[in-house]
Amino acid sequence: MPKLVIDDREIEVPAGTKVIEAAERLGIMIPRFCYHPALGSVGACRVCAVKFLEGPFKGVQMSCMIDAKDGMVVSTTDEEAVDFRQYVIEWLMLNHPHDCPVCDEGGHCLLQDMTVSGGHGIRRYLGMKRTYRDQNLGPLVQHEMNRCIHCYRCARFYQEFTGYRDLGVMQLGNRTFFGRYQDGTLESPFTGNLSDICPTGVYTDKPSRFFGRRWDYQRIPSLCIHCSLGCHTVASGRYREVVRQEARYSEAVNGYFICDRGRYGFFYASNEGRPRQALVGGKEVPYDQAIREAREKLGELIKNTGPGAVACVSSERSSLETQAMLKRICQKKGWQGPSYFVDGAMAQKVKSASSRLESDLAVSLRELESADSILVVGADPINEAPMLALAMRQAQRSGGKIAVIDPRPVSLPFEFHHLQVTPNEVNLCASLLVKAVVDLGAATDLEQSGIEFYQEIPKLETVAPSLQDQISKVAQEFKESARPIIVCGTETVRQTTPALAADQALLLQATNRQAGLFYLMPGANSFSASLLAGEDGSFTEILEGIENGTIKGLVLVENDPLLHFHDRQRMELALAKLELLVVLDYLNSSTEQRAHIFLPTSTLCEAGGVFINQEGRVQATPRAYLGGTPIAQVSGGNHPPRIYGSEIPGGEPRAGWQVLAELVHGELQPDEDATRSSVLKWLSELDPAFADIPAIDELPDDGIRMSSAEEPSPRFALDWLSEMEKDQSPDDHLELILASRTFGTEELSQYSPPLRKLEKEPAVLMHADDAARLDLSDSDKVAILLDRGALEVSVSVKENIASGIIVMPRHRLLEWQRIESLPKYVSYEDVKKVSS
Repeated sequence: MPKLVIDDREIEVPAGTKVIEAAERLGIMIPRFCYHPALGSVGACRVCAVKFLEGPFKGVQMSCMIDAKDGMVVSTTDEEAVDFRQYVIEWLMLNHPHDCPVCDEGGHCLLQDMTVSGGHGIRRYLGMKRTYRDQNLGPLVQHEMNRCIHCYRCARFYQEFTGYRDLGVMQLGNRTFFGRYQDGTLESPFTGNLSDICPTGVYTDKPSRFFGRRWDYQRIPSLCIHCSLGCHTVASGRYREVVRQEARYSEAVNGYFICDRGRYGFFYASNEGRPRQALVGGKEVPYDQAIREAREKLGELIKNTGPGAVACVSSERSSLETQAMLKRICQKKGWQGPSYFVDGAMAQKVKSASSRLESDLAVSLRELESADSILVVGADPINEAPMLALAMRQAQRSGGKIAVIDPRPVSLPFEFHHLQVTPNEVNLCASLLVKAVVDLGAATDLEQSGIEFYQEIPKLETVAPSLQDQISKVAQEFKESARPIIVCGTETVRQTTPALAADQALLLQATNRQAGLFYLMPGANSFSASLLAGEDGSFTEILEGIENGTIKGLVLVENDPLLHFHDRQRMELALAKLELLVVLDYLNSSTEQRAHIFLPTSTLCEAGGVFINQEGRVQATPRAYLGGTPIAQVSGGNHPPRIYGSEIPGGEPRAGWQVLAELVHGELQPDEDATRSSVLKWLSELDPAFADIPAIDELPDDGIRMSSAEEPSPRFALDWLSEMEKDQSPDDHLELILASRTFGTEELSQYSPPLRKLEKEPAVLMHADDAARLDLSDSDKVAILLDRGALEVSVSVKENIASGIIVMPRHRLLEWQRIESLPKYVSYEDVKKVSS
């Protein structure tokens, strides 16, 4: 490790560390514009100049371009270096519009900081300034090109880091322009990061424009709950609402960036239709009255029919405290449940994944960036969890090879192999690929069941010749891999796929490879939900209990089955049969509108909470603000009413776990006080997996990864072979696959006005051969006959999709919930072209 001296202070740093980074470790902040830790060095702005006094380099050099070496003596304060930097800043300011008072970047602008610290305050150049025409780049970022200093950060991030090509550099020299070839919405789902990475105000956050300065906000570290990755954010609140969300650096999870769904998905918290008042029979009542009536009606129902007549359902978006409190209440009172997944098959797949995620296999999102080969099994990263695609992009940039086995038309911003096989062929294809990579003779410490598992994998000749060629080609690239990682989805795969992916990772690990396993799950707290969910009390059992009359009361906690369940008609009839429906939520959902008693709950930013992401990483976020109706909604845009009191308008909502505790007030034992810490303590007694979780205020910024189960699920099961034979698609039928989209299908971000502008028209996806058989062309309208009637929808014809399937998005604008049971197969005869 080289030793060098910077400003008379010695430091030892790892080989390859740039001088600018070494200085930062000493607390010396060398000015920079083009340099960014995630993007590396480019030497474009010239403002990081320092003087090298001794060592292999001499004189004024750019500190971002030179690796630290033994014997270097560096001065950041040398007169020649300071003078150089002052001139550079003056050049950069020649054409700047000096519009800081009306620029949203003002107050946290790197150009402001460097100009002031560099001593530049008087403009000597009296000539005409260079000007540009700004572009409309869509609903997320505002373009103000006159403020540009040509640091190249935006183009490097957009094209090199994310892999998208519709924004870049045009023209030359002093006329260099950063933007699109013409006005239009940016294609990248990481567009919002431009406002974070730009050191001036060229790209500013459009939805929060002119709302406030950074010092006006209540800024608090938070978490993204729009998928299972658990990315770190900073929530900025003002006037009782979150108005902006930015990426927060996390070494273990998201690095420096977040996706646009995570950045702009927060508007559900300040939605004008959000219910903030308790309701009984559809009428607003004081909160305490609603709690009292709910408690009394539940007690009366239990007295007449027994505790088993009440069931509870929570969700994957609830905090760990809320999930655990509901579990605790069900155990104490003998209520059925709780269930956390509306889809029973999904519950089993997530439970399988969490039970097979062994400590020596689990990898973080950032660790995935260092993989030299990635096999994606049954996942669509951009649509399910965009930040996963960004991590895969970094692996690919470093030379990693990537293959995706999925029937959907997967699109990624880099080169990869796509094996577009039917859902029933995913397991076989992945197993054949891993078998072709693994040399059983080189395996060490592989148990006998693993050897038998390997031997039972069918021969490559069992699949079509074209697929054989694809598998062989990918296997040849993967054979030299030392750090392979398997990414396994849970949305569209078969029941056995998560366990099979773990077995495949174990095979790779047994051949002296640092193999890893990375699951995708359906929600922010799916991992904890799978640990808390019991074998009994599945949602299907609860639904059947309601239908046959054994369940007469239902407590729904932050869950909307009318949005998620595949048979809406059946769900509506079941809810109508209930004698008592108690709903706790912060969304204006269809289920909330049917509740006999509604109790409003707080959002993540209003209550804080603990979430466990898909790798078992326990993370906590504090409360960002106290809640209440946003002042803009109370005042109608004017000064708020001059009414003084101790209550916050619209401040009745409380944390879900707190509402539940009040619902059973007095029924917990004295040593079971209803506090957040007591709930987490009880969890550690319930399941040893939770025993390692410290107090919330003791969790490190990046959280901690939970230890794997003491008794992991059995390895190397062969049930996937029998499942493959059983789940064959009927002749002359298309398998219907319900899938996610980046925008328009995730529950919370559906409330975001800027993200709604990015939604594409919902359409079903179909292979060109299937479309030709049905005499369909791209954009044609079709009527698909489902169990509960026909659904009219547009068709999007694709080549990069498996034949024999229809992919239908769970889009908010599409009435897709007409399916009695899954999996669903649709006859070719049931797909009819609709005349225009």
